Amino acid sequence: MRLFTVDAFTDSAFQGNPAAVCLLDTPVTEQWMQSVAAEMNLSETAFLLGDSLRWFTPAVEVTLCGHATLATAHVLYSTGAADGQLEFDTASGTLTVNRHADGMITMDFPAMEVTPAEAPPGLEKALGVTPVRVGKSRLDLLVELESEEAVSGITPDIAALNTVDARGIIITAPGTETDFVSRFFAPRVGVPEDPVTGSAHCALSPYWSARFGRPSLVGAQLSARGGLVHVTHAADRVHLAGRAVTVMSGTLHVS
Repeated sequence: MRLFTVDAFTDSAFQGNPAAVCLLDTPVTEQWMQSVAAEMNLSETAFLLGDSLRWFTPAVEVTLCGHATLATAHVLYSTGAADGQLEFDTASGTLTVNRHADGMITMDFPAMEVTPAEAPPGLEKALGVTPVRVGKSRLDLLVELESEEAVSGITPDIAALNTVDARGIIITAPGTETDFVSRFFAPRVGVPEDPVTGSAHCALSPYWSARFGRPSLVGAQLSARGGLVHVTHAADRVHLAGRAVTVMSGTLHVS
């Protein structure tokens, strides 16, 4: 089986979010995929068999992942295994992907509206800052802070965040050089801080589009590696666009 490591949402190696991509020759068990994901020890490992795409963190399977989908599409395009529009069958429905002439890859994902919510007990203490607003999407808690500086400087108590009843916690604020910025913490699924989170932008896109009054925005995720996500909110969908770079490829020899 062919195995790749791809840096997603970046055009430079060793930046963005690394994902492993495994191109399966035959069906395998969930336990096997989980073991491979734990071995790779990246925030996500994608497994593709035909058109069926699944994603695993080192700890659990997840229902939606942006950067590993981008990484998978990049592998198919860059190796010549596919051309034109791709359609992946996933736990979140059919995800459509297209590559543009300039190398940008756009993914059509479900939008996740953010509704106002009360801050869970202990959230402010866990974050070490006072939120401006708190909301919740279908998957995550969204916490708006007052500035980009506040987002970049946050040092949350990861163990305390693990008690929050959500897949992850999105921290966000208006940007200075981009429209908005964010960070993403998901200790409940085995990812203390994710470098660049495509699926979180399914909530960030409608949230900030409503605030700015325009559908197309650019977000920067302020992790140590950093990355850019171009988003366009279109009714119940979000178009996520970015670039990717292959940093390693090889053969997986275990059965």
